Amino acid sequence: MPDLPASEIARVFRAEYGRAVAVLVRLLGDIDLAEEAVQDAFTAAVERWPAAGLPPSPAGWIITTARNRAIDRLRREASRDDRHAQAALLHTSGAPVEGEDVVPDDRLRLIFTCCHPALSIGAQVALTLRLLGGLSTAEIAHAFLVPEPTMAQRLVRAKGKIREARIPYRVPHEAELPDRLRAVLAVVYLIFNEGYAASSGEQLVREDLSAEAIRLGRLLAELMPDEPEVRGLLALLLLVDSRRAARTSPDGGLVLLADQDRALWDTELIEEGQAIVRDCLRGNQPGPYQLQAAINAVHSDGPPTDWVQIKQLYDQLLAIAPSPIIALHRAVAVAEVDGPTTALALVDDLDLSQYHVFHAVRADLLRRLGRDAEAAAAYDAAIDRVGNASERDFLRRRRSALSI
Repeated sequence: MPDLPASEIARVFRAEYGRAVAVLVRLLGDIDLAEEAVQDAFTAAVERWPAAGLPPSPAGWIITTARNRAIDRLRREASRDDRHAQAALLHTSGAPVEGEDVVPDDRLRLIFTCCHPALSIGAQVALTLRLLGGLSTAEIAHAFLVPEPTMAQRLVRAKGKIREARIPYRVPHEAELPDRLRAVLAVVYLIFNEGYAASSGEQLVREDLSAEAIRLGRLLAELMPDEPEVRGLLALLLLVDSRRAARTSPDGGLVLLADQDRALWDTELIEEGQAIVRDCLRGNQPGPYQLQAAINAVHSDGPPTDWVQIKQLYDQLLAIAPSPIIALHRAVAVAEVDGPTTALALVDDLDLSQYHVFHAVRADLLRRLGRDAEAAAAYDAAIDRVGNASERDFLRRRRSALSI
């Protein structure tokens, strides 16, 4: 008899949640109903799969079960609101959805649907991360650098606004697509970041999320081939992901970029990413994702790393997309070009006290300046704020190596 472990069911849940919710939203036209139906389906999976084993198509099983559970619920509630229930049931008939020929993927369709201009950019990104990436509220809160209760309230308000404003669940017309692009790109990038450096848990990398973001990035590039920022984002994801195999030691420990074994880097991804960057440069329409891709293209060259060029690219990036986090990353390049004293002055001017990377960068600069007691305090602040076990272990090792 099969004995499917709970961990395998959890893996399937993480891998298939976004797909299942996206399909159910298209069929039912209701976010809450779709999420509840998918949750019901996974509850059924937990009950049945350990004994019956994994079905041949876990995604198909989940979607079919969720659809049937939703229909049953609508039929039970038909007496309270018969017209609404019957209308929703009609949506489950499999009729084509408007715009299906423009965006041929349910998850991509749901991204554009959630990125409606009636919602704030932050709400669009958070809601889509929840529905498409299957990220928890805690993970999304980490991505936004806000407390978890704050993010939970934002998600509730976003869903409420969709209901109250009767925002339609459809793909925007082709002429409307570029206006939704900023939030869509932010969604894909944040999903990738959560996969490349998980905000919580024991493992540093969550390959399922990184792969999903790259898949969505490729779909966007196919859908909107003339948008340079779409190509820039795809190049950025490919170049960063090319180093994934070298980012952790055999025991799962974090390995910094400077210490990575370049023989482990994926040369095919590097070549593809750099080719896209060169094409973007020829277009001469620089945007934030293109510049970040260019920075990572420089990192992919060498050694030695051309820090002067990286600093110049960060100067451009900070000019067109100013933010404290970009300024923090620029300070790392400044440290390599102008020294840690200059960089530390820049870092100390930033308001990022809740961001563990801010304290980790400060700690490293202070260590390089021989100010070990201050470095230890900065490492402690970073350790207190980091959620990922691999990063925490790395910071503790760095702190223990100080001469105090």
